[in-house]
Amino acid sequence: MPDFRAAKDEVHGGRTVGDVRRRENVARLRAFRSTVWRYWKKEGRHDLPWRHPTLKLRSGKQDFDPYRILVSEMMLQQTQVPRVIGKYKEFLKAFPTVKALAKAPLSDVLKVWSGLGYNRRAKYLHDAAKKIVEIGNIKKAFESPLPGVGPYTRAAVHAFAYNEPLTMIETNIRTAFIHYFFADTLTICDRIILVYAEKAAEGQDPRTWHWALMDYGAHLKRSGVRNNSRSAHYTKQSKFEGSLRQVRGAILRALAKDEKIIDLRSRYGELFGKAVAGLERDGLIVKEKGKWRIA
Repeated sequence: MPDFRAAKDEVHGGRTVGDVRRRENVARLRAFRSTVWRYWKKEGRHDLPWRHPTLKLRSGKQDFDPYRILVSEMMLQQTQVPRVIGKYKEFLKAFPTVKALAKAPLSDVLKVWSGLGYNRRAKYLHDAAKKIVEIGNIKKAFESPLPGVGPYTRAAVHAFAYNEPLTMIETNIRTAFIHYFFADTLTICDRIILVYAEKAAEGQDPRTWHWALMDYGAHLKRSGVRNNSRSAHYTKQSKFEGSLRQVRGAILRALAKDEKIIDLRSRYGELFGKAVAGLERDGLIVKEKGKWRIA
């Protein structure tokens, strides 16, 4: 794999080892960029709804709405693109602006979110919207901690909404770099991948480059490349059927429809109690007059 650290300058044939390695690294990066861009031009997912500018400027031009980018990024966490597309459109129809989302009851937000799973994300997004409205500006709000917004989501919003050169790593990007630069490495951490990612991104359009990287990584996965398990940060997602996630979702769906959840207790047994406790701890449900309801 390429080594971007300074090589020891031993002279061979008028050139140092460092010179040779640096040239090899540059050539390798160029080849990687060419591969990614070539795939993007031919097979890139250019039609994804969050990849089109929708914000109308006074000049008459259109730009990317950071609110819509935030919604898409929160939905795409641990959820496949095909499942997100329809729900993304439905969500924005119900809550077209960050103010509309902030004003909505959490129960309404969860009703629309239903089917995506990981309902905690919906509450994080709802809480983040309130914070953004309180501060008055999304970009300014991102200077402070926001619920559910980690380093990746923060970088993604800056890159996709504002086209700023913030390097990011997510599962598809990680797949692309491990496949191309770390084929023989058993375990690799994101800190090392970031060095390569920053070098590869130099001189590229931040927004389009990261879209291209994600699509190329997704293509590798569809082609049978399974290398994320070699990442030091890899965690295997548990099965949904019979899981605590399944019970939590069932409880929230029932409460969103004002249905009683007593039948779920007998169906799920011990998991029911754990799910209720977790939902209450996460601020998703509260008990009022002996009955549970969405917070």
